[in-house]
Amino acid sequence: MTSIPVLPEAAPKRLARLNRGSKILKVIIQAIQDKKGEHLISMDLRKIPEAVADFFVICEAGSTTQVKAIADHVRESVRQECGEVAYHDEGYGANQWVIVDFVNVVVHIFLPETRKFYRLEEMWSDAAAEEHADEPSPVFGAPLKSATGSPRKKVNKL
Repeated sequence: MTSIPVLPEAAPKRLARLNRGSKILKVIIQAIQDKKGEHLISMDLRKIPEAVADFFVICEAGSTTQVKAIADHVRESVRQECGEVAYHDEGYGANQWVIVDFVNVVVHIFLPETRKFYRLEEMWSDAAAEEHADEPSPVFGAPLKSATGSPRKKVNKL
């Protein structure tokens, strides 16, 4: 009788904790900016024991068509640039609030009135929140510059 060789057990894979500099978070934010998502914030939930993810990324869109376009672009960008597919999504159809769940990062795309109604930011107010510019940079991560090369200032027009 021959014995069957026993393979050593592989160490279980651990999910790496994300941080604000994580590639998937940057790709999601850029994808939202590409499709003109507004009032974009990321919320760091890592210090909240009850949190279902490390980060929430929340934005709003002006129409149901734009909600769907942002969600689709986020899914595709993360798949292409990070090699990850969404674990789950919810809200396609009505497109008033679409959730794209990447396990460690959950993306929420709202119509403005739906966002005001659910007040997700208030519900998770213990999380550290960071606002992101509505306008994407020409070079990812680079500050916006004027034609002279100096940093461009945002001017509020009345």
